[in-house]
This record gives sequence, structure tokens and C-alpha cells, in this order.
Amino acid sequence: MSEYGGFHEGERPMARYIRHACAFCTLLLAALLVNAARVQVVQSGLYDDNPANRRATIARYGQPRGDILVGDEPVTGSVDTGEQLRYERAYKNGPLYAPVTGFASQSYGTTFLEHAGDGVLSGTDPALSPLPVWNDVTRGPVPAGNVVTTLHRGAQEAAYRALAGRKGAVAAIEPATGRILALVSSPSYDPGELSGNGEAVTSAWARLNHDPEKPMLNRAVRQTYPPGSTFKVVTAAAALDAGVATDLDARTDSPDPYRLPGTTTRLTNEADDCRDASLRSAFEWSCNTVFAKLGVDVGVKGMVATAGAFGFNDAGLRIPFSVAPSTFDAHVDKAQLALSSIGQYNTRATPLQMAMVASAVASGGQLRSPYLVDRTTRHSGETVAGSGTHPVRQVMKPSTAARLKELMADVVREGTGTQAAIPGALVGGKTGTAQHGVGNAGVPYAWFVSWAQTENSLEPQVAVAVVVEDASADRGEISGGGDAAPIARDVMRAVLGR
Repeated sequence: MSEYGGFHEGERPMARYIRHACAFCTLLLAALLVNAARVQVVQSGLYDDNPANRRATIARYGQPRGDILVGDEPVTGSVDTGEQLRYERAYKNGPLYAPVTGFASQSYGTTFLEHAGDGVLSGTDPALSPLPVWNDVTRGPVPAGNVVTTLHRGAQEAAYRALAGRKGAVAAIEPATGRILALVSSPSYDPGELSGNGEAVTSAWARLNHDPEKPMLNRAVRQTYPPGSTFKVVTAAAALDAGVATDLDARTDSPDPYRLPGTTTRLTNEADDCRDASLRSAFEWSCNTVFAKLGVDVGVKGMVATAGAFGFNDAGLRIPFSVAPSTFDAHVDKAQLALSSIGQYNTRATPLQMAMVASAVASGGQLRSPYLVDRTTRHSGETVAGSGTHPVRQVMKPSTAARLKELMADVVREGTGTQAAIPGALVGGKTGTAQHGVGNAGVPYAWFVSWAQTENSLEPQVAVAVVVEDASADRGEISGGGDAAPIARDVMRAVLGR
């Protein structure tokens, strides 16, 4: 202190240095905070996606996964293992619902609804959080949500039970909405075997992938088959819409056998009395010669257009997971067109596609895009998103659909599909036997497509397609009627409550 009580002159620069140091430290702290924010917020995605970072994986399995529901009941669950990857997926009636749920594996990822709905089921979908921006900052866990399916539990169980382990598949649709009511593939597997990450999971993966019966193949949506005579529904629609056929009971100009145009190959029939048969009789008894000639008379352009309207050659169908495209070859000569028009040559279809064909007939020619998810919900049950809008297109004239309903009803009443009949209900159907293998040496695939409505209903409530790969009957149309029709009947009865 000076004699006047003030600071010495030399002390003032020291205070200035201290202020400068404080300001510099403040800048360093600010820079540190800015960099921390940059790392934790702006660049968080880079670190999350780094394969060396296990935090995301640990967090993913750190809480129970949301459930997939059929009706109000979950068909999935979660098991607390106490391990670092704490929760593993569990399944109730795993083989029954495997073609719908797929699997959620710590080792092999996700498939089907487990994959398509992963954001909701894992709790990472921003829509699950009421304050998504705040959640991004805090990076706190959000309870996983649920996926509610459109499945009809009784129809799913009836289809699985009726297939009884035989190789094949069933798809069922509600024609008025496009809701998928059943999606079954057989033989199946338990997706719970793949949930964890230990040696047992690795062994199960190898066993399932090397099984010659292909239990992990979703035959309902990922396998295409020659549809055989069930495709005659499409050919009849094309012929009626084009005016190539006008009267269901008028005799057609259809030789038996029918020489394929430009060849010496003669096409024959399993049924009798197919020469010049009327469209009604030819449909009822599935005369190959009549429909092969009808396809040729309609022409490639008309047949391709009608098949496309039903959904063939559409590689973009999702339900929400992808569906293998069904195909109708647009680059064929007349002989190939004749065979394509009876569901042979390069014509291929999934069971879901053929259920769409039956659905379009049942709903007056309108086809609603099929879908499998009714809504997604938060853990509390509050709806996050509905099923959305589903495109509707007019596949054929309403008058054509009405006549096809009449023809299909005749098949069940007195034709090859009598085993699909249900007392107290109107049922329409079409049988099919698809040849395959070198020289058609393979056991034929048995098909049946159908729809049904109760007597007091204004429109059909269900459309079904069934394929059985190892049909035991002979090569005639009775194979579809004998092997596949009873399965379709059981599914329709479940939906109708009969």
C-alpha cells in the first residue's frame, strides 16, 4: 500500500494478466463445450454406426422388444438373459406365425415384420417419443412400441392345421379391404431358435439353411409356382372384357385336341366333352383346350394387360415386406401364349397373388392392395400410425366379375371343387393342377382359389388361395379339388364363423 492507501503501480498489470487468463480459460471452456456438443449431437451418428462401438448393440438389447400382435394378443415376447445383450426375442406358436413375424436374431438380424417394423419394435422410431428432439439430446431410451397385424387368428390356425406339415402355403384376404387374414407356409420352423448369439443359435442356423424341406422359405409370398388351371380365372376375365367371349352358355369354337399355333404339338384335356364346350362348362370342368384358344384369341397385349391389372409383373408389392413378383411373360409366340393362358409355360404366381385374383372377382372387379399391418402403437397402446391408404384399381368390368362369380360358384356346386362347399354359405372356387419338372415328371402342384360369403352378407368376406406341393392325387383337376379345396374350406369356415 502507498502512503495514500492505494495499490502500488506494479500491481495493476498483474490484475490485467489475471483478467486475460480468465477470458482465455472461458474461451477454452466454451470451445470444449462446443466440441462436446458437436461430438455428441452432430457427429453422434458416425460413432453409432462404427462397427467397433458396441454401445448401440448393448442399448438395442437393453430393454424388452415391442410385440407383434394378432388381435389383442401378442405372439412374441422378450426373455431377460442377464447377459450383456440382455433381452432375447421369444415367440408364442413360433412355427404358426413365422411367415408373418420372421425372426429377430442377435446374430443374424431381422426378417419380415420383425424387420419392416424394427424401428417401432426396437424403440428407435422417433414417432414413439412425444418429445423426439429432447430425446435426441438426452439419448434416453424410449419404451418399444407394438405392431398390430390384420391376421384372423382362427383362419391362421385353420390353415396351418389343415396343411398338416405338407409342403405348401395358404394366403387369405378380406376382399372389401385388402386385409390379409392368413399367411401360412409349411413346413415351418421356430424363429426363437435364432434369437440369441450362442453356439446353439449357430447350429440351428446351419441346420435350418441346409434342410432340404426349406422350412425358412416363406412359400406364401416368396415362392412362385405355375398356377395351372387357377389362372383360367384371369384368362376368362380377359376374354369377357375383350368381348372374345360374350355368352357363358354358347358353344365355343374349340377343337379337342387343340394344335398349338405354329407347331405340331397337340394339347389335350383331362376332362371329357371339351370339344367346342361353352365357357361355363369349360370353366366348371377346366378344359385346357378352350382356355388355351381363348388366350390366343385375346392376344398377347390383352392377356398381359389383364394379368398386370391383377398384379402380375409387379415387382413393387410390399405388405409391408416385399413379395416375390408373379409373372406373365409378355414376349411369347402364339403357342407359348396358349400355354401361358392355362397357367403353364413361364406363368408363375405366389399364393398371395392368386388370393388377390379371387379377391378381385369377389369384390366386383376391384382389387385392393393387400396389407398385413393394421396399426402401430406406443407401449401404452396409443396409436402411432394406422394402416394408411391402400390403392384400389378396377381390374375388370363389374359385369365380368359378376359372371366370373357365377362360374366359380358353379365349380363348387357341381364341378371339380365340391369339397370346398360350406353349408349356409355361397362359395366360389377354381381348382388347378400345375405340371412341373423336366418333361412334367414332377408330382403336380395342387391349387385351389376361392371366396365365400354367408347367406346374410352382401359381399364375400374372404378370398383364399392354397397350394400343396406334394399333392398325392393324380394329374387331373381332381388334385386341386381333393388336396387343396378342403384346406381352403377350413380357412373360409373359420372366417365366416361356421
